[in-house]
Amino acid sequence: MILDDFIAFNTNGLYCRYADFYLDPQLPVENAVISHAHADHAKSGNINVYTTDATYAFMQLRYGKSSAKVSYTVAYNTPFTIGDVQLIFIPAGHMPGSAQVLMQYKGTRYLYTGDYKLQPDATCEPLEFVKADVLITESTFADPNTAHPDPVEEIKKLNDIKINILLGAYSLGKSQRLIKMINDYAPQKKILVHHRIMPVNAIYQKMGFDLGAHQVYGRKLMKEQLEYVYIVPPFTFDSYLRATGVKRLFASGWKNLQVNAQDTLFISDHADWSDIIKTIEQTGPEQIWTLHGNGTHLKNHFNNDIFVKLLS
Repeated sequence: MILDDFIAFNTNGLYCRYADFYLDPQLPVENAVISHAHADHAKSGNINVYTTDATYAFMQLRYGKSSAKVSYTVAYNTPFTIGDVQLIFIPAGHMPGSAQVLMQYKGTRYLYTGDYKLQPDATCEPLEFVKADVLITESTFADPNTAHPDPVEEIKKLNDIKINILLGAYSLGKSQRLIKMINDYAPQKKILVHHRIMPVNAIYQKMGFDLGAHQVYGRKLMKEQLEYVYIVPPFTFDSYLRATGVKRLFASGWKNLQVNAQDTLFISDHADWSDIIKTIEQTGPEQIWTLHGNGTHLKNHFNNDIFVKLLS
């Protein structure tokens, strides 16, 4: 039997009252199950943290000792329990260590996707489909008018830009994916990386994800036009508003983060509409609960065929 209140939002975040734990809590709690290491999902200060090895490594890099008082790192597809709920981490394809959280309670399977994507990505574990009675899905891009382009074709746009490029990207996940793709599909480019991204790259390398050639940025390097691509986090990208002799791009699935209509680089690490529909088909849920976006389009799409509840 599906429990309508199996998880629900309170002031601390998404809470499972049947085993006293939170999924990606927004404030410090006693028991936190963390789907992945991006800062909007992985907060510091929790007492007990349950997550994958990679996610915890990134949390330690960012938060140090405040990552958790006690950490429990669990491999993919390995059951563990909190109270009377059995949980399993399933690869989510979003970034290294990202996990869907499959929760089983009294014979009912609830699947929390966290952030996920279906597009191929050589810098993380690919998403795995799993059956569930309830799919609790992010709906960041759950809009029939949203279709993410082929990321390879997007990266190949860089081949037509012969001057140096200032490329904005988030430090964790996006930057590493870009480094790998530029090496694979625009190999004549020389990749420079902001110094704050390099420690993240080191964790990737340690985990066995080979990003390819890149080096830390040096101010003198980009004075020459040698088809450099300088990858910088958002706070640095915004400080280069007056930079000359460079093409400014920002890699994102969000239209508002594109620099201008002529020079776009649409590369998203989330599922678009068609991939969300495919995930629902593969999961086969009786109910869909949406969060992290607008679930209205899914509710309208499935009408009475599948019950859709908007958690947020």
